[in-house]
Amino acid sequence: MAKLGFLGLGIMGHPMARNLLRAGHEVALWSHTADKAGQLAAEGKGMACDSPRQVAENAECIFLCVGDTKMSERVLTGPGGVAEGAKRGTVVADASTISPSASRIIGEALAANGIDFLDAPCTGSKPGAEKGSLTFMVGGERGVFDRVKPYFEPMGKQFYYCGGAGMGLQAKLTQNLILANIMQAFNEGMVLSTKGGIDPELMLEILDNSAAKSGLISFKAPYVFRRDFGTNFATKWMHKDISLALESAREMDIPLPLTSLTQQMFRAAMAMGFGEQDICSTVKVMESWAGVEVKSRE
Repeated sequence: MAKLGFLGLGIMGHPMARNLLRAGHEVALWSHTADKAGQLAAEGKGMACDSPRQVAENAECIFLCVGDTKMSERVLTGPGGVAEGAKRGTVVADASTISPSASRIIGEALAANGIDFLDAPCTGSKPGAEKGSLTFMVGGERGVFDRVKPYFEPMGKQFYYCGGAGMGLQAKLTQNLILANIMQAFNEGMVLSTKGGIDPELMLEILDNSAAKSGLISFKAPYVFRRDFGTNFATKWMHKDISLALESAREMDIPLPLTSLTQQMFRAAMAMGFGEQDICSTVKVMESWAGVEVKSRE
């Protein structure tokens, strides 16, 4: 068993770290909310730490899953961060979804201290994190990934090595760009059909048996129908990821007209107070405009 670290114990990070503990690893834990680290540490060979630096002092491989680029920069290269405590040869795998260009800069800063870095964003939302069935997209040196891949395995089932630094993030942003646009298409289509008198569950059955079938729609639609907007993937975080995709596109001079509109729709959902709710809550923007609710008729 290995001495691992985990930074960030939110909706995704908490179950990911728990799966490392359940696999028998020693895991040094840190969260902005200290109680989370203490409670999780008690479930296995865990150690609650006061800072990311302390985690680094007690781990040979460190994972993190935090909210945005600034958080990653702060916990890795900021005061009291991983760079101050990690030994040479330590591996850091960042499962956060952040800016690819910023991630490369972080990697260069860590490399100056002899620390290996992987960008390793994941997909599967809260259910995948809880079941240990996440999909990881990895960028960085192949040899480093191969060396620490066994530590990923309690957290995920699919692993895609995408290439050099930042390439895992480039793949993840592409995936979330497509998911967000599908979500917006679902919102518009279901509001249209419901307003026109079609039962939402009938419409879903039609979609599931047509070329418009989508895994995202099949999964999210029942939550919408029963008006359950509990968070598996928060609207505010998908908005962040869409914004990162647009930022990356600007860097490469690529227009993304559809995604730009979807970003504005997610921003509208946040302005209406749905930022902390699941991404399927974005349907409520279209519903408010059309004066209809997409819900079960039972």
